[in-house]
Amino acid sequence: MSKFPLTFACGGYDRMQPLMTGAIEPEGIDLNFLDIQAPREIFDRMVKRREFHASELSLSEFISQMAAGDCPFVGIPVFPSKMFRHGYFIVNPNSGIKTPKDMEGKRVGLPMYTQTAAVMIRGFMENDYGVDLSKIHWVMGAVEKPGTHGIPAPPPLLKPVEVEINNNPDKSLGDLLADGEIDAIIGSRLPVNLGTHPNVVRLFPNYREVERDHFIRTGIHPIMHLVVIRKDIHEAEPWIATSLYKACVASKNLALKQTRFSGAQHLMLPWLFPDLDEIDDLFGGDPWPYGIEENRPSLEAMVKYLHQQHFIAEQMPIEDLFLDVKPSD
Repeated sequence: MSKFPLTFACGGYDRMQPLMTGAIEPEGIDLNFLDIQAPREIFDRMVKRREFHASELSLSEFISQMAAGDCPFVGIPVFPSKMFRHGYFIVNPNSGIKTPKDMEGKRVGLPMYTQTAAVMIRGFMENDYGVDLSKIHWVMGAVEKPGTHGIPAPPPLLKPVEVEINNNPDKSLGDLLADGEIDAIIGSRLPVNLGTHPNVVRLFPNYREVERDHFIRTGIHPIMHLVVIRKDIHEAEPWIATSLYKACVASKNLALKQTRFSGAQHLMLPWLFPDLDEIDDLFGGDPWPYGIEENRPSLEAMVKYLHQQHFIAEQMPIEDLFLDVKPSD
């Protein structure tokens, strides 16, 4: 019996490497894995042109489309990208910002107002630090170069938010921060002048401790992206979802096993094994679980933040976001 040819666009993350190289093969699928480094490129090509059968996709955009009732994709609980985000509060030290609360009344840059990282960070600001988000003047643009970051796809906000576009043809958000034209940056990218310009610094210098404490307190390891399948493909071949889910789980498990191999160091991280010990203590052996229950705190936080920030009219059950795929053997 011939296999179904499936094109899957995703970053070539370590957890996806065995799937990309063919060390793990999805049952019944002839997989064409497209390794595309820039997530925004994947999102724009998938959402605007449906170029792939399956892909990595922004979690905030997916939930917004699901809530609007017109999502052309179905989701499986595979999360290629997760990222702790307290290290992504970047400020100009001359702005007077000492805590997130001090960002009220300030000009704060971000790549996209709608991007998952920005939604998550604003959620931390509002719920953990009492920030009134309506008192912030938002400036949107690319962090590392002049111009825009990409093309957002979610439906319009239910309550409009005024966002200024960086139209400076010569300056990125990082440049504007260094020159004092904005006061802070949040989002998915770090300015290239972080660590080299005295006016571009982290709000939380001890961000690893802050992120660790936040995880212990909340159980939130912020999810940035999930894996989606085009609805037309799923309706024609519903078995594909379970096959791809199982293959992604197997790929991640093999990658983790390879990372733990102590006979040689495969990653350019000199303190990898002490870090793995700390990760095991914190995550109980699997720092990157897939599935709904294992990620419920992070998923519920995202739905809550999207509702608070007027992306969606009401909070929807997490189970409504994902297909009922069978667990990995």
